[in-house]
Amino acid sequence: MDEAKVSPLKHFVQAKKSITCIFDQLVRYVSEGVSFVEATFQNPELRYVTTEDDFRKIQTFQTRLTGIGEVLARRHMKVAFFGRTSSGKSTVINSMLWDKVLPSGIGHTTNCFLSVEGTDGDKAYLMTEGCDEERSVKTVNQLAHALHMDKDLEAGCLVHVFWPKAKCALLRDDLVLVDSPGTDVTTELDSWIDKFCLDADVFVLVANSESTLMNTEKHFFHKVSERLSKPNIFILNNRWDASASEPEYMEDVRKQHTERCQSFLVDELKVVDSSEAENRIFFISAKEMLSARMNKALGKPETAGALAEGFQTRFLEFQKFEKLFEECISQSAVKTKFEQHTIRAKQITDTVKAIMDTINVRAADKRIHSIEEREYQIDRLEFVQGQMTIQTEDIKRRIMHITEEVNTQVSSAMKEEICHLSLLVDKFDAGFHSSPQVLKLYKNELNAHIEKGMGRKLADRCSSAVNSSIQNAQEDIIEKLKPLLPSSVERDNCRSLPCKQFDLSYNLNCDKLCADFQEDIEFRFSFGWTSLVTRYLGEKNARLLLAFAEPTFQVPRPVSTPSANGMPAMSPQSPTQDEMMFSLMSGLASLTSRGSMGVIIVGGVIWRAVGWKLIAGSLFAYGGLYLYERLTWTTRAKERSFKQQFVNYAAKKLHMIVSITSANCSHQVQKELENTFTNLCHQVDLAERELIQSIDNLSGEIRQLEEIQKNSRVLRNKATQLEADLDNFIKTFLHAASK
Repeated sequence: MDEAKVSPLKHFVQAKKSITCIFDQLVRYVSEGVSFVEATFQNPELRYVTTEDDFRKIQTFQTRLTGIGEVLARRHMKVAFFGRTSSGKSTVINSMLWDKVLPSGIGHTTNCFLSVEGTDGDKAYLMTEGCDEERSVKTVNQLAHALHMDKDLEAGCLVHVFWPKAKCALLRDDLVLVDSPGTDVTTELDSWIDKFCLDADVFVLVANSESTLMNTEKHFFHKVSERLSKPNIFILNNRWDASASEPEYMEDVRKQHTERCQSFLVDELKVVDSSEAENRIFFISAKEMLSARMNKALGKPETAGALAEGFQTRFLEFQKFEKLFEECISQSAVKTKFEQHTIRAKQITDTVKAIMDTINVRAADKRIHSIEEREYQIDRLEFVQGQMTIQTEDIKRRIMHITEEVNTQVSSAMKEEICHLSLLVDKFDAGFHSSPQVLKLYKNELNAHIEKGMGRKLADRCSSAVNSSIQNAQEDIIEKLKPLLPSSVERDNCRSLPCKQFDLSYNLNCDKLCADFQEDIEFRFSFGWTSLVTRYLGEKNARLLLAFAEPTFQVPRPVSTPSANGMPAMSPQSPTQDEMMFSLMSGLASLTSRGSMGVIIVGGVIWRAVGWKLIAGSLFAYGGLYLYERLTWTTRAKERSFKQQFVNYAAKKLHMIVSITSANCSHQVQKELENTFTNLCHQVDLAERELIQSIDNLSGEIRQLEEIQKNSRVLRNKATQLEADLDNFIKTFLHAASK
């Protein structure tokens, strides 16, 4: 065999290597796509970018491509040899392998299917169908013996013969040669075809040139043609060396065989046309060819194996068959073994690329929407923050103005009510008595009456106006801050902040305010010395005058008493009532004794001037007036005097707390409005935090979408590159096979 000659079978080897490499890349690519789509689909934030259908579809592609890759790795060119028993099928195979690989000759009829393929090892072995045991064989005789001794082998079983590639060059190029039992020894043609022929690229019909084509041979190939679309069939008319014994009939016989074979291929099977048929029919001598090639391998002349005249013609005919056979099977195998897978790979690549395009478009659309939404949220946040600063200053001024109005209003109302305090006290009606226990209870009830009555009047005068101001202010605050809240939050939170009725609390604390009130309900004659002086000079001047006129009329100083440590100590008690009375009586006696002389002198003068009758009448009238006042000084009069004293005292005290009370009321209003403002500010703060969180989420989503776009574009570009590789494969191998 010419080692320098490049076999056409290399075309298949190169195609297989190329398509296997492409499919390996495609499997890795689809696996990468599955991981990408799965990660995107399982991300709940990005599930809208991919669909479950996309994920399931690309996952199915991954499984399918893995299976196709495994099939491609096992793909090889396959030629099946058929013919009648002892037609020389095994010898033809041996001739093509340049060695006696299969048993042949007398007594070595093939009784089962034999598949011959190359192995990278240096030892030959065989494996029977359904058994993984490798049975070593070294020679053809051992193989023949092994096949003969195996009683379980039937015509429909397959035996794999693995022969070292180093010994047979033809087996180095993924070529498998299948030898079959004679088509005339079985009726199970259908099962043979289904089991051994559907994946065959070329069929070789080995016929005996000493006879014509038999119906059994034709019937078999008719069935093959029914299952396969235009199978590649070569017809070898073997043992053509026998025609050399009758050279005068050689051409006629050759012509008859050729016409019958052409009619079978063109007219009956319709697998080729007339022009192609002549390149599918050959006249050879397999035995002669095998002998010649074995002689050459031993260094002997090829012609040493010639059996008859015309050896060189038959030798060249066999070589022509081998050349056309190799070209045919290589091109056919590339087409039949790889074309559909290539088409399927392009479909998968197109679909995956479309999925990546769709993901890229969805991610781009969502990214644009997210960017727009983020810009809106940023603008919204800046607006909320800016408006919050402006509205805060404005609302604080509004609250301050309202509190000042309330302060003024309550202060004015309280002053007016103090002026009408006597009317309120006059309306108080309770049991009055001058005893200390009753007076204490009476004062408590009177304080409560004033507290309640004045508080009610202040509420009547102020509460309505204050409530109106507060409600208006609250509504104004809500309306100003409402636009700063999201629509959903705005509805919910503003509904939870109604402008409720507000009640001012006027805490006068009259019981504590008038706790030190000391009533004076002792009888005082209207025209007594003290009363007259007080009436005409005033209480303050009267006290000064009386003190000057009678220095001794003073409250005694507290008497020092020795303390427990011997030091003098001041008595913490005020002068007692007895001491006061004693001091007053002493002062009166002193005044009478010192002024008696003056009185006598004045009385004598008056006596002389007006007479005793007038003096007596005056004294009688003065005494009658005293008696009248003394008799009319009843409990009722004492109560009136008590109320008048209390009104005067309470009015002074209440005037002292006007500013405090009005400030307290204004503080209540301020606190109420500030609570409303604070609650709304809290809602605005929540809205701001939500906006910030939403902006952060959108930024993260945009980054994820950008990464998805980047990955989808990378995967799409890989798909484009794989498509280019597939197109180049189709152009280089499939189109070349079609020519």
